[in-house]
Amino acid sequence: MSVTGAQQRIQAAVLAWEGMVVAPHRFGGVEFVLGKREIGHIHGDHLVDIPFPTKVRDRVVAEGRAAPHHLLADSGWVSFYLREPADIDAAIALLHESYGLAIAQRNARIERG
Repeated sequence: MSVTGAQQRIQAAVLAWEGMVVAPHRFGGVEFVLGKREIGHIHGDHLVDIPFPTKVRDRVVAEGRAAPHHLLADSGWVSFYLREPADIDAAIALLHESYGLAIAQRNARIERG
């Protein structure tokens, strides 16, 4: 199952965030990158994978907002399946959370010098 046009809508939303670029992902689809850090990737109109620190991943999964990664269940990655139109906004929210963590980490590095 997938949501027609989901990748296009998600990609447009992510590219509106400062510093974001899109690149081909090594396992298919496209990845969303801030500097050298991937904040997530999408496989067509049906699956979004997003990296989080393990504590954040545990919370996101416990809240029912995503599932453990479909292949790397013990990692910090989550998988989010696009099954209905409302899932697009939920996927964007998860990607934005990953983006916020990446921005915070980058800013902390800058402050440390």
